[in-house]
Amino acid sequence: MMLMEIGQAMWGSAARAVDAIALAPPSPEPKTINTDGILTFFTTKIVPILLAALGVIFIGRASKGEVSRVLTSSAIAIIGLAFVAGAASLFFFGDSLVSLIFK
Repeated sequence: MMLMEIGQAMWGSAARAVDAIALAPPSPEPKTINTDGILTFFTTKIVPILLAALGVIFIGRASKGEVSRVLTSSAIAIIGLAFVAGAASLFFFGDSLVSLIFK
């Protein structure tokens, strides 16, 4: 007897849940992120500031006579820029590379 009452209570709760789901308003379209705007912001605002900061650091070190540290830091910065350029090329050409590899 008790098992039948539990079953009936569960059935009533399930019916109410199904009705609530059926009457819920449809979900809106998912919002998209403007990746082009974000990329443009970084390339026009952030990257020049970082490069200017690196330049000031390099000039400050060179004026103190630490030329070897400046050359080392410059080499590291150039290698970092190469990695960033490689990542940017994968960002733009990654789809074509994946379709070329996985035909």
